[in-house]
Amino acid sequence: MTSTKVLDYFASLVADENGIPLTETALSIAQDAYPDLDLQSELAALDVLALRLKRRIAEGTPAIQRLRLLNHFFYRDLGFGPNANDYYDPDNSYLNVVLRQRRGIPISLAVLFMELGQQIGLPLKGVSFPNHFLLRMTIPAGEVILDPLTGETLSKERLQEMLDPYLEREGISDASQVPLGLFLRAASHREIVARMLRNLKAIYLQESRWQRLLAVQNRLVILLPGSIEEVRDRGLAYANLECFRPALADLEAYVLARPDAADIGQIRERMPALRMMSRSLN
Repeated sequence: MTSTKVLDYFASLVADENGIPLTETALSIAQDAYPDLDLQSELAALDVLALRLKRRIAEGTPAIQRLRLLNHFFYRDLGFGPNANDYYDPDNSYLNVVLRQRRGIPISLAVLFMELGQQIGLPLKGVSFPNHFLLRMTIPAGEVILDPLTGETLSKERLQEMLDPYLEREGISDASQVPLGLFLRAASHREIVARMLRNLKAIYLQESRWQRLLAVQNRLVILLPGSIEEVRDRGLAYANLECFRPALADLEAYVLARPDAADIGQIRERMPALRMMSRSLN
């Protein structure tokens, strides 16, 4: 596919707020790094794994037992787990690579776990917990919270321990002021895809890989049409690639929409040079 067709395909996947196919959409992100990726073959490979799992589950098996079987299959039999040797490798966010290497980060492992869970009737949800994506499932006895890296069930005490450093960084000294449950709500599919893209955004920005960053920004602008900040960041990526006209267009849109933004002075300072370089292309 050309880059235009790839983005058109992505746009078609995320067009319906209530019908975003999470696994296919998350997998499609990898087309930026792997342009020859066969999405249907990857989805078929997941279906094969799901079929293997289904054969182990008797009709009428309770949900909690199905969850245990999925957990054992995913982490023990298939060997999925964290990429401890290179946690910030972009490939940890590309599901085709995670599926092949059985190594990833919490959110990519969670998407695959949820896909297999869905195929055996488990109502698993993703949770955009600060600094560590989680899984949750409602059972008659209450909520089960899982760590996608290991499949471990997390207690309220452990979750609070994980949350406290984040609260401290945010200047909240009394954790009782912020209920734990506030951070355990189910994330929408759009939110999950956005978090995956922003993980890649942070990596490519840190590594100054502007072409890859631009590809991520194009997707974020499509996914989050109400976020003018993503348009701004795409403009900055264009500027670093010396694509002056589209950079100027994006930054002008940002200035128009956010005239009182904290960074508006910095953005305005960049625009005269962009205008001059744009005119020089005529």
